[in-house]
Amino acid sequence: MPSLTLSILLVLPLAALGQDDPFAEVPPENLPVDEQSTTSDGEGGAAEAGAGETEAASGEEGETASAASGDAGGSLEEEYGFDPAAEFGGEQDTASQDPWEDVNRAIFRFNDTADRWFLKPLAVTYREVTPVFMQHGVSNFYGNLLEITNSLNSALQWKWGQAGNDAGRFLINSTVGVVGLFDVAQHWGLDPNDGEDFGQTLAVWGVPAGPYVVLPFLGPYTVRDVPGGWVDFYTNPMVLIDHDPTQFAFRFGDLVQTRASYLKTESLLQGDRYVLLRDAYLQRREFLINDGASSTDSDDDFAAEEEAESEDAGDEAEVDSEADPFAF
Repeated sequence: MPSLTLSILLVLPLAALGQDDPFAEVPPENLPVDEQSTTSDGEGGAAEAGAGETEAASGEEGETASAASGDAGGSLEEEYGFDPAAEFGGEQDTASQDPWEDVNRAIFRFNDTADRWFLKPLAVTYREVTPVFMQHGVSNFYGNLLEITNSLNSALQWKWGQAGNDAGRFLINSTVGVVGLFDVAQHWGLDPNDGEDFGQTLAVWGVPAGPYVVLPFLGPYTVRDVPGGWVDFYTNPMVLIDHDPTQFAFRFGDLVQTRASYLKTESLLQGDRYVLLRDAYLQRREFLINDGASSTDSDDDFAAEEEAESEDAGDEAEVDSEADPFAF
């Protein structure tokens, strides 16, 4: 079985290398004949127009486009608390972050196809047939199991207060909360955190992130997070289940529940999904490693003074901008 699994992981992504990218824009020469004729007629009519009319029209279109983008950005910012275009539209050093982009895109297409035909329909069915209170209970149950990993990695990062908070949440929710189905600890002053994993621990220890990589069936990682994922796999209490079919059933239920939690956020993805998911993943990892603080906060005295002034003045806009836009 290990050899068969390894063979599948290696062969299937390589077979996807020859597939067309379903998220790429179609060039004009590949459009249907009707659309090409429409496009050519439009270009001919525009060429016959006067230069003055063309400049006026382009000016009006530019103003309209800018106004529309401004309205769209404002509405998204008001609805979600941040502007996705501003959040992910900045230039990044993709050559150093993603040197294996061609292979990563092929594996991404393979994973996306498997998700579209198998995992996503299961997640949609789960959301439709399962009552909301049961979904909350299932989410709380699997989240409670992760408190073991959270407390262990918090201790390895010398975050003793957070480690005690996470261990206390596990003990209370596992007993009073009926094996974690109810988050009783939150009402007792033990709030959940964003989560700790061994990849974050390696980052705190000074291990560099390395290139971005997409793994078959597993999704996005960095080179540093790959061994961290294996450690987290064995620190999950589900590994203690001796009966393999039962353990697989629990892990499969966790996978479906996790996929269902991303269905609503998935509607925000427009354009090149590979780039959006890559940038979102890398920014999310940076957020978790720094515990929500900017990496330049300690060096920027002016930013520190402004933050102190905003706290004294009770600036709600500053608080909203520091909120986690990827928390579900």
